[in-house]
Amino acid sequence: MTAFFIFIKVEKSIIITAGGIGKRMGGSLPKQFLPINNKPLLFYTIECFYEYDQQIEILLTLPEDWRLYWQELCTEYQFTIPHQVISGGKERYHSIQLALKHSTGKYVGVHDGVRPFVSKQTIERCFESAINHGSGVPVLPVKESLRKITDDKLSVSVERSQFRSVQTPQVFERSILVNAYERPFHDAITDDASLVEENGITISLVEGNEENIKITTPLDLAFGEWILSQKEI
Repeated sequence: MTAFFIFIKVEKSIIITAGGIGKRMGGSLPKQFLPINNKPLLFYTIECFYEYDQQIEILLTLPEDWRLYWQELCTEYQFTIPHQVISGGKERYHSIQLALKHSTGKYVGVHDGVRPFVSKQTIERCFESAINHGSGVPVLPVKESLRKITDDKLSVSVERSQFRSVQTPQVFERSILVNAYERPFHDAITDDASLVEENGITISLVEGNEENIKITTPLDLAFGEWILSQKEI
């Protein structure tokens, strides 16, 4: 019997990258799997996007060696949010490149798996900006004073109002992101926006949210637990 498959093209896709090994966290368990309030961090991240839009296509990139562990976690915690797991590549760049081939959305976002507190409002702003302008990248004003190290190893003060700290998800019209990931890999790629910018595309910025922290250290993890405690009040 011949099998027929019907593929439904979705409007929005989100690629969640979770390929880190957690060196700065100081343990053997990669940080994306660490528990916050007795639940793996990565569950919170996926839930953010599912709660934003239950129709969004979720693609999760994981190291090949940790895919079975992820399946066991999903079973143990009865985690049933639909998502597709993609084996990650050597670098974040290669993982996203692979995931793009499996995505179907007209608008595609890329989000750090260890940013579990992105708000619905930030996600909405990113996708709306991508729909209207081709891209949507969340940022926040820099609060601290900044100094730039010069070529002669001295430092000079710079005006912080001219700078923004960058978050994820970074969302793009599909063709823009696909074209960017056709560029060769190099070590200076810091995020998706910088790669897209190399193709001469202007990046549209939107307001991020303060809680959208990237959890990479034990202090970040403690702060994440505090954020959850405030939500429960």
